[in-house]
Amino acid sequence: MRRPVQTLLLTLTGIGLLHSALFTDTYLRYVKAGLRAPLIASGVVLLLLAVAAAAVGGEQRPVAHDDHGHGHDHSGAPRIAWLLFLPAVSLLLYAPPALGAYTAARSNTQSVAVQKGFAPLPPTTPLPLTLTDFTKRVQQDRSRAIKNRVVQLTGFVTPAEDNDGWYLTRIIFTCCAADSQTVKIRVYGTEAPPENTWLAVTGTWHPRGSLGTKTAQAALDVQETRAIAQPVNAYTDDLPLTPS
Repeated sequence: MRRPVQTLLLTLTGIGLLHSALFTDTYLRYVKAGLRAPLIASGVVLLLLAVAAAAVGGEQRPVAHDDHGHGHDHSGAPRIAWLLFLPAVSLLLYAPPALGAYTAARSNTQSVAVQKGFAPLPPTTPLPLTLTDFTKRVQQDRSRAIKNRVVQLTGFVTPAEDNDGWYLTRIIFTCCAADSQTVKIRVYGTEAPPENTWLAVTGTWHPRGSLGTKTAQAALDVQETRAIAQPVNAYTDDLPLTPS
């Protein structure tokens, strides 16, 4: 690849990384929030490399000679190399849509870790819980403290496999989008809203199975649903943060 093209590619990629990680929250569609600093550093390094490449751009590449003294310039890049510009330009001009119901229906369901002890639940009503904490309380807390408690869970709508009902869902990044897993709560008592709709759902545990054991279904009988904006921490199973 010719040096001016290399310089342009480095510049576009560096600016794209800085744009997505420094000036917007777009990077959160691809990686965990903790990787923001490395992304910014990578963007700066790429720009510095572009400056260095431009500074030495005037140097002539050696020209290969055959046995007859004819010069041949072998610096031309294959046409397929131009495809490298597509991801670089997309960082600036087009942000792929956030992961949602389509991904959740096809990704691995995260196993809930075993928790040996549970602290008493606060008296707050409704009680805000993550989907993971709700699942643990339903399937592992032998004190059955979650029984008849009104809880509030947040996530987005994923249709059930049989199109009969729906799940409240969160997608979780361990590192990045490539290793995403899901946690789901089956919802009863209301028709499925449009998929990918973000909701705050209030209700009580749906009695199915033996509460406090693995036979209990992580499910909710709905009392109220409220549409919310997608939270900043959309790819965690934390209580939602609102955009600043």
